[in-house]
Amino acid sequence: MNRRNFITKSVATTAVSLLPLSFWSTLWLQEFTLDELTGKANLSLYGEGYQLREEVNKAFSKMQAEAKKEGIHIQIVSAYRSYERQKQIFNAKFSRYTKRGLSGTDAVKKIIEYSTIPGTSRHHWGTDIDIIDAKAKQPKNVLTPRNYDEDGPYCEMKMWLNEHSEKFGFYIVYTNNPKRKGFHPEPWHFSYQKTSLAMLKAYQDIDFQKIITQDTDLKGRAFLSESFLETYKKEHILDINPALLP
Repeated sequence: MNRRNFITKSVATTAVSLLPLSFWSTLWLQEFTLDELTGKANLSLYGEGYQLREEVNKAFSKMQAEAKKEGIHIQIVSAYRSYERQKQIFNAKFSRYTKRGLSGTDAVKKIIEYSTIPGTSRHHWGTDIDIIDAKAKQPKNVLTPRNYDEDGPYCEMKMWLNEHSEKFGFYIVYTNNPKRKGFHPEPWHFSYQKTSLAMLKAYQDIDFQKIITQDTDLKGRAFLSESFLETYKKEHILDINPALLP
């Protein structure tokens, strides 16, 4: 592969429009519960060492097998994540940042550079994966952008994914488009398009602000104002790869 193609390729806005009509008619017939959309449901999940929806796991297994033929060992380090688990992550980071001297507002802003507010994570859906190359020599911190750069340990895997991941239905979520806002680029985070499109469409109709602000165990809750969460929805939830927008 041409090395110039290493940087995450931009996604044409026509990519989704080219999908067959049967795809869309089946897609929008799916229904999801509020608990399912916010990581509180008891889902049927599949995988070895990780958890995904059945159709997502099947697609990932196919992609993993094809990559292995070329010496690339795709390993999932994070897949489904419950509301409670996401809250543990958020609360721990809030405590750590405020102990370092950050204000509550700045602590929340620091957290959402890479981590989601519980109840808003795509990992709640069982459609999204964070991946590394298990064959590579592992750095201390695996999920950092530099590991996926041209001189990083996951360079070869990233190049392969740039070429092949969409054939299996997986699209990078948080691209390196300089015009995109919200979460920082995550070259490790991929989503199974067919299912996550339907779930994001359903998610936009729920009152996620109410879910967040009513959780008295959520640290930093006082700093999550209505206006803040409106901006968060626009920039963090919806400013993503256009191919993953319904």
